[in-house]
Amino acid sequence: MTQSLLRHLPAIDRLNNHSLWGAKGWPEQTRTQICRDTLAEIRAQVQSGSLKDIDSVQAAVQALLKRNIEMLARPSLRRVLNGTGVLIHTNAGRAPLSAQALEQIRLTSGGYCNLELSLESGQRGSRHDHIRDLARWLFEADDALAVSNGAGALMLALHGLGRGGRAVISRGELVEIGGSFRVPEVMQAAGVTLVEVGTTNRTWIKDYDVESAALILQVHRSNFRQQGFVHSVQIAELAELATAKGVPLIVDLGSGVVEDLQQWRLQPEPTVRETLKAGADLVTFSGDKLLGGPQAGLIVGRSDLVEKIRSVAMARALRVDSLILAALAATLRSHLSGEATRELPLWQGIDLSDSALQAIGQRCVDKLTKLLSKDWSLRVEPSECAIGGGAQPGATLPSRALCVEHATMGADALSRTLRKGAISVLSRPRDRAVWIDLRSLWTGGADEAIVDLIHALVSVDEQLD
Repeated sequence: MTQSLLRHLPAIDRLNNHSLWGAKGWPEQTRTQICRDTLAEIRAQVQSGSLKDIDSVQAAVQALLKRNIEMLARPSLRRVLNGTGVLIHTNAGRAPLSAQALEQIRLTSGGYCNLELSLESGQRGSRHDHIRDLARWLFEADDALAVSNGAGALMLALHGLGRGGRAVISRGELVEIGGSFRVPEVMQAAGVTLVEVGTTNRTWIKDYDVESAALILQVHRSNFRQQGFVHSVQIAELAELATAKGVPLIVDLGSGVVEDLQQWRLQPEPTVRETLKAGADLVTFSGDKLLGGPQAGLIVGRSDLVEKIRSVAMARALRVDSLILAALAATLRSHLSGEATRELPLWQGIDLSDSALQAIGQRCVDKLTKLLSKDWSLRVEPSECAIGGGAQPGATLPSRALCVEHATMGADALSRTLRKGAISVLSRPRDRAVWIDLRSLWTGGADEAIVDLIHALVSVDEQLD
């Protein structure tokens, strides 16, 4: 039966000339490759028993070829509206970039730029110079280095200062960073020998007094909290021990907090500046979390240590390009100028007042009530918005959600339809309604996001007519 079905698969030439290709003149090589991939996938489905008759095979070929042609013609990476109630949404790209960052990317990447060119001398320059001073000034550090991501920053720091040696860390800090990427695995990949000390809930300064250590590492538990019978060693104590032993103290902060979070009713976390002042020799953190910039990892601290790290081969493998440097520099300038809450979308969203969110929600209700059919029910409800991205575990900001119900479509189906629409909306099904958090929605595009949400709901309404 399987061989009989396989013999009914269409020839490459027939698929090459299928009407699904439309009027666009795709090169024959491109069409042939897409058709081969389509047939290979259908062949595998037949052999696995997923397709059992000729009609299903023919329908599957048609559907898969259509999907592959659409994928070829339309980018799979596209903008989504984030109504999930998670601001730093890892799966949705983490922190949105500011208008200033986007403009710098446009200006420096549409043509050539002085990525590694000194305009003063006309000779070769260093890409690291474009953010070094900005980061030094913002974090009050001796030196700074940017790499491709936060885990890369930690790995490079460990590799540059401790490869072949022993790195001491509390058992309570052997965390999973995200995406199954765990601190012990990062340390192993960096070439250091992990030395666990203390226990999962209580570690004391005496536990760190390990012979022949190359460095001491502390990892901020940014994605979970310990309560009850717990004890952790303060940075100042660790710094004193590290100095006495003549080894560097590296602190991974994860989220890269710049300002005191308590002014936004969030739980206090150590800032990069505070950690350096407390005695850390190096601090590593992400650029696309609470810093509010592009995906990047930063290493800041003692100049001799940063320079040593900068010179190892792994630093070249983890280096950032002109797009990231342009966006990161713009983000650092927003913080340095005191304009973070005005310019950075993440901090604009965090800074939104309850009354502003209520007004945004009511504007949506008023507009949609006029545009949608009588099958829809709309209201604004109090909601809770998480920071996300491993930052502020368990803490939320008060928010407002636009709650949308349809008379005949259930919440799960409506949420799925909104997600898969031409304007993709991420939402939360809850009981019979779809909840669209307005703080996270507005953070990802401000008024434009509100307008697009209205268009998305109107589009669904038109499809249901």
